[in-house]
Amino acid sequence: MRYFFVCILLILFSCNPIPRMDLQGHRGARGLLPENTMPAFEEALILGVNTLELDVVISKDRRVVVSHEPFMNHEIALDVNGNSISAADEKGFNLYQMAYDSIQLFDVGSKQHPRFPNQKKLKVAKPLLSEIIKMAEKKSNKKIHYNIEIKSLPEYDGIFSPQVDDYVRLVLEVIKLETISKRTTLQSFDIRALESIHRQAPKIRTALLVDENESIGAKLSELTFKPKIISPYFELLDKVSVEEYHRLHFKIIPWTLNSEKEIERMIEYKVDGIISDYPDLLLKVYLAQIQNSK
Repeated sequence: MRYFFVCILLILFSCNPIPRMDLQGHRGARGLLPENTMPAFEEALILGVNTLELDVVISKDRRVVVSHEPFMNHEIALDVNGNSISAADEKGFNLYQMAYDSIQLFDVGSKQHPRFPNQKKLKVAKPLLSEIIKMAEKKSNKKIHYNIEIKSLPEYDGIFSPQVDDYVRLVLEVIKLETISKRTTLQSFDIRALESIHRQAPKIRTALLVDENESIGAKLSELTFKPKIISPYFELLDKVSVEEYHRLHFKIIPWTLNSEKEIERMIEYKVDGIISDYPDLLLKVYLAQIQNSK
């Protein structure tokens, strides 16, 4: 059934009035498998996403690690002895103060996620960015794209992550080494990180992430350059705002849409892409919309 969706989408893309969208698996396929892990990204590829969306942090030995937090999140991680980590203690497991060999000893897939009860549980470790890219380049039946988030924060500088320019440089080194620059978007909520990306690699696509308590327009005005993509919390958008940003030549890729109604609404708004924890649902709804529009 998973391969069926991929084949039908390929057939219908050339003849449907709905714009072709960038279908992205959030943290791989977080609703189905442990987030930001090899199995989650493999599943997203099998389902047929266009883009793998993921987060990266830096280890003590300056490796680029795929992780949403620069510490062992109590919701998903078990310690090296298989014990739960408390919310009060999680930041003590600082990835920036740990070599990657030590990070690999933590299980980030066996604990039941409180918000994703149907997520399949597996004993897995946090992978390196280079490992995910090598796997995807080998297993994907098309030129897969990558949407990589820099997780910098001013209060993390020098404590949970390198200084921003160094953080960005380390990520860019992996992207260059794996020769995926033309298929990569770098995104961040941190204006400093986007400015650093633009200085160091001006040809790399950038996406401005906008949180639910932020203003798209106000945040755009903080940048000294125009990013290719605006990636806001989806409830910040309506049909008029999407049309206006399109007139200004921005692409709009909202996050994180996990229900059929949310996905249908964004398709109606003609956004350029959708990020979802459930790429299976995303492809199913998109396929249905294409068929209904014929």
